Amino acid sequence: MSDSALQDLKSAQPAELEKSKDSSVEPCNAKPVLNGNKCVKKEEKALPECPDVTNGCEAGIVDVEYIDSENLTDLPDVDASLSTLLARLESKDWVKTCEALNNVRQLAIYHKERLRELLEPLVPLIVKSVKNPRSALCKTALMTCADIFKAYGELMVDSVDLLLMPLFLKSSQDKRFVCEAAEAALMSMTSWISPSVLLPKMQPYLKNKNPRIRAKASVCFSNSVPRLGVEGIKEYGMDKLIQVAATQLSDQLPESREAARKLSLELQAFYEKSQASSSGEGDCTPATSPEAESWEAFCQSKLSTLSAQAILRATVGVPVVPRETGIPVALKEAGIALKEGGISVAVKEGAAPVAPKEDGAPVAPKEGAAAWVASIGRWRMQ
Repeated sequence: MSDSALQDLKSAQPAELEKSKDSSVEPCNAKPVLNGNKCVKKEEKALPECPDVTNGCEAGIVDVEYIDSENLTDLPDVDASLSTLLARLESKDWVKTCEALNNVRQLAIYHKERLRELLEPLVPLIVKSVKNPRSALCKTALMTCADIFKAYGELMVDSVDLLLMPLFLKSSQDKRFVCEAAEAALMSMTSWISPSVLLPKMQPYLKNKNPRIRAKASVCFSNSVPRLGVEGIKEYGMDKLIQVAATQLSDQLPESREAARKLSLELQAFYEKSQASSSGEGDCTPATSPEAESWEAFCQSKLSTLSAQAILRATVGVPVVPRETGIPVALKEAGIALKEGGISVAVKEGAAPVAPKEDGAPVAPKEGAAAWVASIGRWRMQ
């Protein structure tokens, strides 16, 4: 081969390499943006088709725009959207599913009567998207839940059972923007569905093994109770509600305990308001003693000693000594068995306190119950 031919071959190789680089697959910069009506792709210039992520190729960069409910516009073709809505919600293309979820939001706002016919098959598909690990799809589904709760209110009661667990789980996860969307959906649920039917559905979650689920359920429960009103609380059962508050006050997470404290304060306000209104009805109502009408007496009559003290610490702010017929148990006049440091001492009516013995020799009793208790403390320290 001549020298000129070799030079031509060497010069042709770089040109072929440059040509092969130009013909290689370029990264896709298409950015689909969900505007509520359709998925619009913003492209700077015409590029080859995005590689399919399912074939192992590099996925394109996709940005999803989350539109607030008040900024959603009406659909240009309602009939076409309704006819393909369920099929698009079941699509394996998550971008199309996001588009369909935004269509659900638009229909719920502008054409809720027409969407109402599809609610039964629609809710399970929304739940499926809420459970999806893709955060963008999950958040769009959570925003959809908030809108349909607001649009349909009581009509969503039968679907609450499907939604509660996914909403509690998503509101307790680490991704903040998903967590906030789930909390907004739960707030919409407690705002637009009657608490009289919602509280019994949420109450089992207060005993869930997952402490985060218990905390979120406790927050929703405490937010729903004030909407019952005085009469609604009486119908639901004040004793049931105070027991729920007492149980959650000792829960593991601070969020649950704070919700229980808020609930305790609400119940105290409602109880005192109801007592004030019943005492002002007139002479037809039999008079009751102030002790029986007090908040402290109510808590001690409905709860165990420790639970009552927890409620009273959260509402009154100071520990209250357990009482029996209005007299401290430790100082009642009848004969009882008192324990101080594990030593039982019998006190008989009209008799002096029996002092403890030290090495078989009785210690001289002192006058007064307080002095007697002090003597026991000094005896134990010897």
